[in-house]
Amino acid sequence: MAATDTFDAIVIGSGVSGGYAAKELTEKGLRVLMLDRGIMVEHGEGYPYDGKPAYEVPARNSMPKGLMESDYFITRHGYVTPSNRKFYNDDRLNPYAYDEGSKFYWIRPAAVGGKSLIWGRWTFRWAPEDFIANKRENVGIDWPIRYEDVEPWYKYVENYIGVSGSRENLPQLPDSDFQPPMQMNIAEKWVKPRLEAKFPGRKLINTRLTNMTEDKPDQNRTKCQYRNQCGNGCSFGAYFSTQAVTLPAARATGRLTLRSDAVVTNLEYDPVKKRVTGVRYIDAKTGQAQVVKARMVFLCASALASVQIMMNSKRPDGRSWFDSSGTLGKYVMDHIFRVSIGGNIPGMTEYIEYGRRPGGVYIPRFRNVGGEEGVGFKRGYGYQGSAFRAPAGPVGFGKSMKEGMRKYDTWRFGMTAFGECLPYEDNRVSLHPTKVDRFGVPLMVFNVTFRDNELKMMADAREQGEAMLRGAGLTDVKSSEGEHVPGDAIHEMGGARMGADPRTSVLNKWNQAHDAPNLFVTDGAQMASVSCVNPSLTFMALTARAADNAVKLMKAGTI
Repeated sequence: MAATDTFDAIVIGSGVSGGYAAKELTEKGLRVLMLDRGIMVEHGEGYPYDGKPAYEVPARNSMPKGLMESDYFITRHGYVTPSNRKFYNDDRLNPYAYDEGSKFYWIRPAAVGGKSLIWGRWTFRWAPEDFIANKRENVGIDWPIRYEDVEPWYKYVENYIGVSGSRENLPQLPDSDFQPPMQMNIAEKWVKPRLEAKFPGRKLINTRLTNMTEDKPDQNRTKCQYRNQCGNGCSFGAYFSTQAVTLPAARATGRLTLRSDAVVTNLEYDPVKKRVTGVRYIDAKTGQAQVVKARMVFLCASALASVQIMMNSKRPDGRSWFDSSGTLGKYVMDHIFRVSIGGNIPGMTEYIEYGRRPGGVYIPRFRNVGGEEGVGFKRGYGYQGSAFRAPAGPVGFGKSMKEGMRKYDTWRFGMTAFGECLPYEDNRVSLHPTKVDRFGVPLMVFNVTFRDNELKMMADAREQGEAMLRGAGLTDVKSSEGEHVPGDAIHEMGGARMGADPRTSVLNKWNQAHDAPNLFVTDGAQMASVSCVNPSLTFMALTARAADNAVKLMKAGTI
C-alpha cells in the first residue's frame, strides 16, 4: 500500500552516513523521513550496560559456549558480547550466502545508529595520493574528485563531531582540526623515540579518535571518561554516534520523521523520467509493506546493504534500474589486517596505567609513499597498537596466589597492520537466484577474495613490524598471522563506485546515480578505492558535501 505522508527526502540507514545526511538535509529546510531496519535505540536509556562492571553483565560479558557454537557466526569471530548483543544483526534470523570457496564475514548492526554505535572510532583523513593512486597505477578507475574537493568538508565534519589527535605534518596522513590528543602512556613514550631514531621517516603518533578530550556543551556532550566501554553505548556522548550527535540535531529542526524496524526492499523507479519515485519497505513487526514518496533519496544503508537494495530494484527483465554501466556489485573491497606483532618493554615496572584509554598509538603508512615503488606490491599499510600492563595471572594456591595477583605482568607493546585492498572487477556481490530472506528479498551472495598484492603486503607488514620492535629495543618479539577473510575488518567498500564516465561507474562526483539523478549514495558503496586508513570520516565528509549539492539542485528545480 502507499503511504499518505510525503517528504522532500528519504534517508535510508542511520549510521555515520545516514545520520549525517539527516542532519544536513533537515538543517537546510527539508522534511526528511529516515528509515532503518534496526530496533530503536534512544541515546542513554537505550544503553542497558553503559558503565556496568563485568559482574553486572550476564555471563560476566563473555558469550555462553552454547551460543558461540551455534550458527551465530559474529559471536564466533569475536565481535559480540552480552553487553552489546542487541546492537548486532542475528545471522540466524537474517542470513546471507557466499560462493563456495569464497568466505566473507558480513558484520551488520541491527539498531538505529548502525555501526556508529559499535565502531572503533579511529578517525583519519585520506591523503591526496589516495585519490590519485588509481589513475597513476592504472588500477580500477580514476576518482572523479581529488583531496582538495573533500578537504573543506573534512574540516566541517571534524569541527562538529570532535576529533582528538596530534598535528604531525605528514603528507601521507593529513592533519585534522584536532582537539588535544589522548596522551601516550609511559611505555609508548619509551618506544616512540627509539623506533623513530632506528627507522628514519617512520613515526609513532597519537591515535586520532572521535573520543573527545574537550566538552561540547552546545551538543550536550561531555569529554571521554576513559572507561573504554564505548561498544556498550556512551551516555556522555563522548564519542561520535548518530544517537549522541546527528540525530539530536536533526530532531531539533522539527523536520525529521524516524521509523525504525523498517526493512527497505527496493526503490520505486520511473523509467520515463529516469527518477526514483519512492521507497518500498516492510514493517518488521507487522509484516505490512508500504511505499513512501519523496523528491530525492539518500541511500546510506551501509555499503553492501545499499548495493543489495539497488540490485533488488529491478527492470522487467530482472536487471537493476541502476546498473546501465554493468559495474553494480563489482569492485568490492575491505582492509586486510590479520597480522599482529608484539613484544616486551624492559623496565618501568614501578609504573602502571590508571584509567582505560579507548585508543592507543598509530604508525602511519611508510611504504610506496609519494608514488614510490620497488617493494613488490602496490599501496601500503599502517599499524594500530598500544602498550599495556595486564594484571598478573594466578600462580600456585592460597596466600601466595592472592598476593601474586595484586601485581602486574611486564609492559607489553602490541600492534596490528591494516592494509589496502586493490579494486578487482571480479570481487563482487550478487543476489541469490532462489533463496530469499523472511521479507522476500533475495539473499546476498559474496564472491570476494584477497589477492597476491594484499598477501605480499601483509608479509611485508609482518617482517617490518618485527624489525621495528626489535630495533626499538623490545624483547621476546613475536608475530602471528590469522586467516584473511574479506569483511572481517568491517570496512567493506565499493559495489557502486563513483566515476566520471557513466559507462564504467554507478555514481557521479556528487554521489548521484548516473541512472537517477535524485538518488544519492554516500556510504561505503561509493568508494573507488579504500586507502589504508579507516574510512568513516571520509564517508561523513562526502555525505555533507553531497547533501549541500543536493539541496542546491532541489532549490534550482533540477531534482
